[in-house]
Amino acid sequence: MSSKREAVYPSLKDRHVAITGGAEGIGAALVEAFCRQGSLVTFLDINDVAAEATLARVAEQNNASVRYRHCDVTDTHALQMTMRAAIDSWGPVTVLVNNAANDERRDWHEVTGEHWDRQMDINLKQQFFAIQAVVPDMAQAGGGSIINLGSIIWKLSGGGLPCYSTAKAAIVGLTRSLARDLGGLGIRVNSVLPGAIMTRRQIERWLTPGTEAQILAGQCLKRKLVPADVAPMVLFLASDDAGACTNQNYVVDGGWS
Repeated sequence: MSSKREAVYPSLKDRHVAITGGAEGIGAALVEAFCRQGSLVTFLDINDVAAEATLARVAEQNNASVRYRHCDVTDTHALQMTMRAAIDSWGPVTVLVNNAANDERRDWHEVTGEHWDRQMDINLKQQFFAIQAVVPDMAQAGGGSIINLGSIIWKLSGGGLPCYSTAKAAIVGLTRSLARDLGGLGIRVNSVLPGAIMTRRQIERWLTPGTEAQILAGQCLKRKLVPADVAPMVLFLASDDAGACTNQNYVVDGGWS
C-alpha cells in the first residue's frame, strides 16, 4: 500500500533498481514503491510464493516494469550471476537496495559456528558481494546509489540476537568504507536503519502483547511502524534529490533509538 505522503521523483523513472529480499516485508514495500516511481525493478528472493503475490499486486499498477529472479543470496556465485543477468537484460543497475536479511533469535550460549557463519552470510556478506557485482557497470553509467538496510538493534543493546546485531552493526562500517572507496566514481552509499517494523514475519513469529507494549513505550511515536514507513526514505536516497547524501546512516524507528 502506498503512503499518502509518498513523493514523486522524476529521476527514478526508468532507472534500473535491484532489490534483494524483495518478495515480502520491507522488500516488497520497496518493490511496489519503486514501481510507482516508474523504475525498472529487479528483485531477488527465494520465496517464490511470496514473490508471485508481490508481482500480482504490482500488476495492478499501470505500466509497472518488474522482474523477479529466484536467487539464494548466500550463494555468492549465484548472486553475482543473477545480478549479471539482470544487467544484461535491463542495463546497469544504478540503484541497489541490499535488503535481504534474517533475524533468527538465538541466545549467545546456543550459537554454533555453523549458525554464526549462516547469519553472517545472509545479513552481511551478501551485501558486499551484491555491491561488487553491480559497481563496474554502475560506475560506467556515471554513478548511482547503494542503500544498505541495517537495523537499530545494535544501538539498543538488544539481547538474544548476537549474530544479527553484530552483522547489522557491521553494515555501518561497510557503508562508510565503501562510500569512501566509491565516491570518486559518482556512487553514493548510505544505510537505512529501521526500528521495529511490523512485517508479517515479525507479527507471526516474535510479536506478543508484552513486546508490543515495550516497543510502543520506547518509541516517541505511539503507533506501529509498517514496511511502507521505510520506503520513502529509501526512495529519497535513491533519487537525484539526495545527490549530496552519502556515507550516512538514516534511522526510521519512530524515535526509539
